[in-house]
Amino acid sequence: MEPISAQPRRYTVEEYVALEEVSAQRHEYFEGEVYAISGATSRHNLIAQNCAFALRQGVRGKGCKVFLESVQLAVQKNQYYTYPDVFVTCHPDDQREERIMRHPVLIIEILSPSTADHDRSWKFNQYKQLPSLQYYVLVSQHTCLVEWFRREPSGVWSFTPLGELTDTLELPELALTLRVADIYDEIDIAPMRAQPPMER
Repeated sequence: MEPISAQPRRYTVEEYVALEEVSAQRHEYFEGEVYAISGATSRHNLIAQNCAFALRQGVRGKGCKVFLESVQLAVQKNQYYTYPDVFVTCHPDDQREERIMRHPVLIIEILSPSTADHDRSWKFNQYKQLPSLQYYVLVSQHTCLVEWFRREPSGVWSFTPLGELTDTLELPELALTLRVADIYDEIDIAPMRAQPPMER
């Protein structure tokens, strides 16, 4: 993720929102700076579609909405705005919004070589500040590996790696089960090794 220019100017949130309304490319916003988001691979796109389709089928009729990577999420008001690969919101305030959502229950990021470390560390720490967020899921593009983080009742985040197509994610807040096989549907994916290489 690189600044929009070599010496980026600082934007107000209003300027950023106006930019996104007319720009052909998506940008993240963090504390006044705007960063261009690079395009995704076909594999990345297919996995995102699989996740969104499975979730949409599961939350149908439950008052929830599933969004792909073209809808903004306000992580911190007036400070951090981004575009998760896939997310679900069930909050009534978000049902009335058109462009910017604020109350996700689940966020899925599909790992790419350039963003994997960033998604696991810095971005996850930002997402943790969202009171509504219950699940954070990282999906490998190249190995059958889904990294599943859950906010426990104590507030502590637990971690479960899922490396088999028969594994499932139980999501009681959404009253659904997400299968790893559905995430990788029609994707030629390598099995997870005993110690899978981290994406770089």
